[in-house]
Amino acid sequence: MGGVDQAFVQEPEQRPKPSTIEVDGIPVIDMSVSGTGGIEKLASEIGNACRKWGFFQVINHGVPLELRQRVEKVAKAFFDLPIEEKRKAKRDELNFTGYHDEEHTKNVRDWKEVFDMLIEDPTFLPASPDPDDEEIRTYSNKWPENPPEFRETCQEYCREVEKLAFKLLELISLSLGLPANRLSDFFKHQTGMLRLNYYPPCPSPELALGVGRHRDGGALTVLAQDDVGGLQIRRQSDGEWIPIKPIPNAYIINIADALQVWSNNLYVSAEHRVVVNSERERFSIPLFFFPSHYVKVKPLEELVNEQNPAKYKEYSWGKFYVNRTGSNYKKLEAENLQIDHFKTPESE
Repeated sequence: MGGVDQAFVQEPEQRPKPSTIEVDGIPVIDMSVSGTGGIEKLASEIGNACRKWGFFQVINHGVPLELRQRVEKVAKAFFDLPIEEKRKAKRDELNFTGYHDEEHTKNVRDWKEVFDMLIEDPTFLPASPDPDDEEIRTYSNKWPENPPEFRETCQEYCREVEKLAFKLLELISLSLGLPANRLSDFFKHQTGMLRLNYYPPCPSPELALGVGRHRDGGALTVLAQDDVGGLQIRRQSDGEWIPIKPIPNAYIINIADALQVWSNNLYVSAEHRVVVNSERERFSIPLFFFPSHYVKVKPLEELVNEQNPAKYKEYSWGKFYVNRTGSNYKKLEAENLQIDHFKTPESE
């Protein structure tokens, strides 16, 4: 298979095709506004992007460029280490933080290496997906010895990007016609994480994917990507895969499943994937913004009425997350849990 292990090879219909599509990209939104009118306009722009694409890019977002460059530098330094050194901080069945090079999406292995860290340390999550199991487990970060500045830099970066995530959450609430703080309580003991992604050059980029097609399970994802590109989103109107062009110092924001449910399908959690190339390595740094483990996710009551009934049944965020985390770890017999499993008859 052209130098690629069979575990990485996508089914023929999922393999990336050479794209000749020239499109206007997803909206680019400038967050440097002031005054009530400016905030209302900003919220409206974000709402339009959430409805049409489920993705947008933000500029003038308040995260210092110098800090982003420092975290990119430590990420490269870590992934450049010998494999034995990286595996000293390897993820295991009991703790999903740390280094990992066997991630699966839709049961096919991804062409990438990752390092995961929790935003809140410690983080509390259910011990198992079993609805009757009430045990709560405590998770803490696993840190590498090298590079020595890795831990401090990543923690500082987490805090700054977390501030941006909370700001976006408020704007999304406003865009739904709700108070700015409507969703904030869901994140009091948030379970989110920061991930460093490394995509090495791939000898057969037409057969493998850096990340297979998927939707993010949480509330929001705030992504920094380098200038190489590779992220593609599935356009709602025709199902085409659209490349997201890198913009220097912008963040790519995508709506994830919990927000699609809270909005009762007003906003869309779009499918996306990452293609790889044979020449250049690529780095990206997503912050996954997740609710507290005890949050019950369901359509917000303000957005539900007789004409627009709830399109999802309530589910436990913690149980949902723990189920999905297990399926990323290894190949399973079945596809992992999706929000579609909680659809009501009214959603059809």
